[in-house]
Amino acid sequence: MTTMLNYNEIKLTHKNIFQIPYFLKCFAACVLLCSPALGMCKTINQTIPKPTPVLEFSKSQGKDLKEMNPRVLELALKAHQKANAMGIAQKSMMTIIDYSLPSTKRRLWVVDMVKGKVMYHTHVAHGSGSGGNLAKSFSDKPGSLQTSLGLFVTGKTYQGKHGLSLTLHGLEKGINGNAERRRIVVHGANYVSESTAKNLGRLGRSWGCPALDTRLATPIIQTIKDGSLVFAYYPDDKWLKKSRFL
Repeated sequence: MTTMLNYNEIKLTHKNIFQIPYFLKCFAACVLLCSPALGMCKTINQTIPKPTPVLEFSKSQGKDLKEMNPRVLELALKAHQKANAMGIAQKSMMTIIDYSLPSTKRRLWVVDMVKGKVMYHTHVAHGSGSGGNLAKSFSDKPGSLQTSLGLFVTGKTYQGKHGLSLTLHGLEKGINGNAERRRIVVHGANYVSESTAKNLGRLGRSWGCPALDTRLATPIIQTIKDGSLVFAYYPDDKWLKKSRFL
C-alpha cells in the first residue's frame, strides 16, 4: 500500500524538523537550500526581454496586404523573426518592397508586423542603373546607381537636398553592406507620382535610393525611423541562398 503525504500539514520549523523521518529531513534541507536559487532563477527569467511577437497574417489580411505576393510576405516574416531574435529589430514596423513589380505599381508596404495592419501602400522608385520600368539589375557597388536588395535597418533622419531623409544601414555584406558608403537613403522625389507613371510609362529613377512620393515621404520616414526593418525583395537566387535572414 502506498502512503500519500500531505505536505501542507508538515510545518518545517527549527523545533520540529528533527522530529520527522530522515528522508523528510533531506527533503526539507533541499527545499531550504534551493529556495534562494530558485528565487534567483525566477528573477533572472523575468528580466530577460522577450522577442516582439509577430502576427501570423494568414488568418487576417487587409486588402492592401492581400495584394502582396504571398512568397514575399512569407520571406519578410521570416526575416523579421530572425532579426528580432538577434536583437536587431527594435520596432514592430517593417517596410516591404517588391522590386519584381514594375515601378508603375504600388510596390512598397509599411506594415505593423504585430497588428498585421498596413500603414502605407505606395510607389517607390529604383536606381537608374537597375532598369526602366522593371528593375532587373541590383548591386552594392559604389557608383553603380543600382538598387540593393536584402534587409536594412533604419537610422536617423536629416535634412538633405531632397528634404527630410532617412539613413539606411545594410545588414547583409556583399548585398547591401555599402548602403551608408553609397548614401542609400529614403527620401522624397518629385519624379515619384501617379502622374509621372502615366506620362512616362514608369517612375523617374534615383541613384539607388528607394525614393518616395513627396506627399508621403515625411510621414513614412517619421513612422519607420530609428530601428525598423526594410526588406527589399527580388527573386535573385544569389541573395536568396546567401542571406542569413532567409
